[in-house]
Amino acid sequence: MVRRAPVRTVTAVTPSMVQIGLSGPALRDLAWQPGQHLTVLPGSPAGLIEALRKGWRSYTIWDYDPRGAMELRVVTHGHDGPGARWAASVRVGDAVAVTPPEGRLTVRGDAPYHLVVGEETGSVAMGAILRAVPGGVPVHGVIEVDTPDDRPDLPRGAEIDWAYRNGASAASSPALLGALKTLRLPEEPGVAYVAGEARTCQKVRAHLIHDRGWPRADIRLHAFWTA
Repeated sequence: MVRRAPVRTVTAVTPSMVQIGLSGPALRDLAWQPGQHLTVLPGSPAGLIEALRKGWRSYTIWDYDPRGAMELRVVTHGHDGPGARWAASVRVGDAVAVTPPEGRLTVRGDAPYHLVVGEETGSVAMGAILRAVPGGVPVHGVIEVDTPDDRPDLPRGAEIDWAYRNGASAASSPALLGALKTLRLPEEPGVAYVAGEARTCQKVRAHLIHDRGWPRADIRLHAFWTA
């Protein structure tokens, strides 16, 4: 069921990312697990028709309060899609509609450690996942951004390695995979969460399976976009 809510806050996180807060009675008591995403539609009838006709992007929930508030983070630069244009122009008071949370990119509780891998679009899911990992459980990971100025704040971010592509396209940059290949991990597999551009996600999964011997079942992947 689509639920409608107004935009309450719009805050710049980095030069290329904005955090959008929604709240209202319709958002109370959603069944959400950290790492899940939903689809956002403009709340006006004209916006809904256009979004349904042209397609719309899904966004991971950065944080959620079951009393009726959620935070989204959206990349606004480097992705010329309807969602990025909406995030760059959205204002407090705008009406939106959201679908129920969904997705299997969620924390597996029995993991000996957790590995997060992605670029900006995947960093939102990684932040929600890292927040949900118990403090005594190790985390490892690589997050790729364009420059150090584009690094978003992440829970346990000091335990994560950062890679920079310095102007290269996120769809063709070798920085993320290169940094993962040199990342020191325990010998036994943990659970990996991989999100971002589709082809890069596939390369990351192939590296974990073929080069590090991870079982495919221990890799949770969500491709948010493709070039």
